[in-house]
Amino acid sequence: MTGAAAAGVLAGCSDAGSEGGTRSSAPGAREAAARTEAALRARTSAASRALVAQYDAVLAMHPTLRERLAPLREQAAQHGTALAPPASAQASPGSSSPTPSAAAPSSPSAISSVPADADEALKQLAQAERRTSDAQLTALATAPPELARLLASVAASGAGHAYLLGGGA
Repeated sequence: MTGAAAAGVLAGCSDAGSEGGTRSSAPGAREAAARTEAALRARTSAASRALVAQYDAVLAMHPTLRERLAPLREQAAQHGTALAPPASAQASPGSSSPTPSAAAPSSPSAISSVPADADEALKQLAQAERRTSDAQLTALATAPPELARLLASVAASGAGHAYLLGGGA
């Protein structure tokens, strides 16, 4: 009997969305939601790309850290690609490759902001990972379910990166 009642409730919910008054506002609501999601994706993707640029700057200053940092940097690049809005991801298909952000470390200001001490550079990178992860967690509040799951996963990965970089818990 409970199953039949649940089926009736579900059927009632699906019928409510097909009424004439709600149907006319649905395309506008979908467009607004799509714009909001695209803006959220652009913002979180940009944060991941900025993190990649910071990895590149640290690697330019401390090439001996390449073996340790390369896998983390590559994952951050993949996060930027996964979070990007579909239109921008199609516009720049090679955005996960190291070349787009490779120009950043050649900037003297990007390299000069990296500490000369490798341990300090790693601490700064861990802090950047943590800040990026925190921002992605904050974005969960306004994200649609599919994007929220992706953001949660990326934020967890960033927290793991911070830990691996020596940032502790």
